[in-house]
Amino acid sequence: MLEKLPEAVGRALQGVRAGLDNIVFNTLGLREGMASLALTSVAFADHAPMPPRYTADGEGVSPPLQWTGVPSGVASLVLIVEDGDSPTPNPLVHAIVVGLGPEDDRLVEAAIPSSDREGAGLHVGRNSSLQATWLPPDPPPGHGVHRYAFQLFALDSVPVFSEEPGRDEVFGELRDHAIASGLLIGTCERSDGSIKIEEGVGAPGPLAAG
Repeated sequence: MLEKLPEAVGRALQGVRAGLDNIVFNTLGLREGMASLALTSVAFADHAPMPPRYTADGEGVSPPLQWTGVPSGVASLVLIVEDGDSPTPNPLVHAIVVGLGPEDDRLVEAAIPSSDREGAGLHVGRNSSLQATWLPPDPPPGHGVHRYAFQLFALDSVPVFSEEPGRDEVFGELRDHAIASGLLIGTCERSDGSIKIEEGVGAPGPLAAG
């Protein structure tokens, strides 16, 4: 979505970022003492680079995720993935998945549909490209490291969402019904037109919950 920007433009926009303060996890106003979900991935550690396979420079499939700590009373789960460093007023939405069951504890690789894969039959909302798919990371060349926030929310209800709910629709239900949350950050950087890989970083290892 942003990879075609010239590197000089990316460098000029380095200070222009939506900000992690503006992702759903940090703007929802979650109640103090709310339960915490441990959200992790076998593909990358928290705050470490995502393998190119999951970006626009690779196959562009969604990464595997797993979680623990779902409390009693949960009726459904919602996943939202946003780019906290996009050079836009608000974070870019890369994926929305609603209607996950309380018994679910993972999403396998490529579970979210992408441009050329059907996915696992999930109820998927619209990303910032207005498509009900996984929008693979593709930060502008020269813009620096982008932080992609994988945000999981547990709800005390099963909201009736539209066929392809957008961020605002989902946010409203989370505001009223979220009782637990978890956060995992994956990073990505594109230098001189290609995804930058930091040797020795981002390999599977001890995974911290967000």
